[in-house]
Parts: sequence; C-alpha cells; structure tokens
Amino acid sequence: MTNKALKIQFVSFIFLLCLSAGVAAANQLDGVRIWAAPESTRVVFDLSKAADYSYFTLTSPYRLVVDLKGASTKLDLKKISNNSKLVKQVRTSKPPAKGTLRLVIDLTKPVKANLFALPPTAPYGNRLVVDLDAGGTKASSAATVNKKPTNALRDVVIAIDAGHGGDDPGSIGPKGTYEKRVVLQIAKKVEAKINSTPGMKAVMTRTGDYFVNINRRSEIARNSKADLLISIHADAFTSPQPRGASVWVLSMGRANSEIGRWLEHKEKHSELLGGAGEIIQNTDNEQYLAMTLLDMSMDRSMAISHNIADDVLANLGKVTKLHKHKPESASFGVLKSPDIPSILVETGFISNHKEERLLTQREHQNNIANAVHRGVLRYFENNPPSDTLMASKSSRSHKVRSGESLSVIAHRYQVTVASIKKANNLKSDMLRVGQKLVIPRA
Repeated sequence: MTNKALKIQFVSFIFLLCLSAGVAAANQLDGVRIWAAPESTRVVFDLSKAADYSYFTLTSPYRLVVDLKGASTKLDLKKISNNSKLVKQVRTSKPPAKGTLRLVIDLTKPVKANLFALPPTAPYGNRLVVDLDAGGTKASSAATVNKKPTNALRDVVIAIDAGHGGDDPGSIGPKGTYEKRVVLQIAKKVEAKINSTPGMKAVMTRTGDYFVNINRRSEIARNSKADLLISIHADAFTSPQPRGASVWVLSMGRANSEIGRWLEHKEKHSELLGGAGEIIQNTDNEQYLAMTLLDMSMDRSMAISHNIADDVLANLGKVTKLHKHKPESASFGVLKSPDIPSILVETGFISNHKEERLLTQREHQNNIANAVHRGVLRYFENNPPSDTLMASKSSRSHKVRSGESLSVIAHRYQVTVASIKKANNLKSDMLRVGQKLVIPRA
C-alpha cells in the first residue's frame, strides 16, 4: 500500500472516530413527564446533559416549539402518559438545522410558558422544565366570590397542604413507599372531615400528583382567606430508628433539634426537585413599613399556631406514637406566611419499617386524619373568628388542665383575666384541675 493510500485510510479512520465521538457526546432525551394541575401543566424533559435550548410559540393551532441543540432521542413520544387538559401531545418535528431536536407541544388553548433548566438532583439528572399556565380562571372565580353578601357569616377556612408531589416524591420508605402519595391520601381524609363539619370549609393546595411551589402553597391559602394552613408530611431520617408523629411550628432562627435541621435541608432539596421557577421580588417603596406590619402579624400568627399545635399533638398522642410530646420548631418555608397561622404535621417516620407500613393502611390514615381534625376543631370551637358561623354559637367553655393558670387561659383565648373571673364569678385566681370555665367573647 502506498504512502498516499495509507494517509487516506488514516484520515478516514480519524473522521469516523470523531463522528462516533460526536454521536456519543450528543445530548440524549431520555424521558418526558407530564404533571397536570387544575390550572396549569408541567412538562419535564429528562436529558443526559445540560439543556442548550430555545423556544417560541405558534397559533392556529396553539403550539409551543422547543429546540434542543446537539440533542437526539429514541423515545416513542406517543406512549407518554398525559392527563393534562392543556397539552394535546408532545411530538417531534423537522429541525431547523442538523443536530437539533425540535419538540412540539400541541396545546388546547393559549398559555403562558415558563422554561428553565435544572442541574442533576438525586434521583433525577439534567432537566428542562416547561411550566404552562392557562391563566384567566382566577378572575372569574374571584368575581363569583365577590357577588356574595359581605355581611354574611362565613365558614372557618382550613387550607390543607399535602407535601411534595409531581417531580418531588418526598422521602422514600425502605419498601419504596413515596411520601407524596401517603400524605395526599391523609390530606384528602382531613379535607373530607373538615367539609363534613358545620361551619368549616377545607381548601387543598394540591389535589393530585403535581408539584406546587412553596410560595404558591401560601398564596393559595391566602387567596382562599384561610384561617389556618396545615401542611401534612411523613418524616424521614438518616437512620431507621426514629419513630412517631410530631407537630412543627415556625422558628425564626435555626431548628432546635438535629431532626429539625435535617427536615429544613429536605425542604430545600424538595424545591430543587420540584423546580425553582419562581423568584420573590419586593419592589414596594414602603417595604420597611410593610415589614413592620408583617412582623406584628407574624407574632399573632405564631401564637395561634402554637395553641393549635398543642391541640393537634394531644389528639395525635391518642392514636399513634409521638416523637415529641411538645411542638417543635424549624424554619420551614411553607409555614412562613405572616398573616396565616400555620402548622406542619409529620404523620410518622416513613424511614422506619413499621411506620412505613402503618402509613399505607387506611385505618391508620383515618386515625391520623381524625386526630388532626379534632385538634383543629377544638381550637376553633373555643376561638372562632368573630365573623364566622362558629362564633354565632353558644358561649365557649374550657376545662382546666394541670399547670394552667388564669393568665395562661386568658392569653389562649385572647381575653382578659378580669373578664374570665367576672363570667365565672371567681373571687380569687385559684383554679382546680378539671374545673370548667365559661370563656367570654372578646
């Protein structure tokens, strides 16, 4: 073989080597997941590498076109699970240039699209997230609400937040139980019990398997004018030994236990899994005045949260083992709404073999839901907001517990010691355990 022929063969070999390396280096679309919420849909593209993308929208019909540069796929997109009312299908189309993967999301209506890439976060790799928001539905529902008489007595509104969802499974038990599924089942049971109670109404932050940003969860509660937000979770830890339910309230500082710090870290991880598509910005020129008012509101909300947490914890102790017999505190984002009293209920340790099994059982879920409902009901029967149906009922009563004083009881019900003494014709501040007191309205 001549030197010229050898050179040609060598060049051809190098070309084929580079070509195969280029193919191997291409970004692969390994999966497509569609999570449908009532008013929005999230489409997640699972990729082998960080996304290099661009996008645009089309009308007649409505479409969102996403171009992934240097990407390819072997997926059969017709087999994607899709329960969205906004997305007809996801398909490929003729690319604008060689080496680009063009994906088309066929839509049922015009939407607002928000796209962002996420780095690998166990158990997921690189992702391109597409959030589709139909919008326009909130205004119509708000208009309906405004038609109601403003002077009518209202229900006590309880916002129920099932943790995690969608891309974020939450903690995973030793046998593969997903926290997001267990807590949604329990949340729906609490919802049913609240809605069956005269004078009370439940609002769910999520009703299916989709992710709701932590800030959005508080927003849903606020838009519903909730009197309380209950976030329901299943605990986990690095070892399988810890057991028991617990109730958490907001701490403005660092968590007061090792497990609290672990849970704070888990909440941050949850946001990474679900997608960090929302950014809070404060452009209010009077932000310092606003912060002062928020601090005042926060103090009141935190006091109420502690009282409700006590009642819920007392009832949980009757149906399941408790991890701690007093409310714990940590800096959870879902509890930080300054104007809404909020508690987080950890229903048990899904990382514990025995409790993982219990949390999947319908009877145990019912017992947990009953305990949460009874605790919340007890508080609002004794402390109904003045414009509610519950407030229009007969006078409140309180059974004195061990360690309680008149000042403690007065603070609990937001009344004065003098008014309690007058309502009960008390001549001194002495109380006995088991004594029943009439609590006057504030």
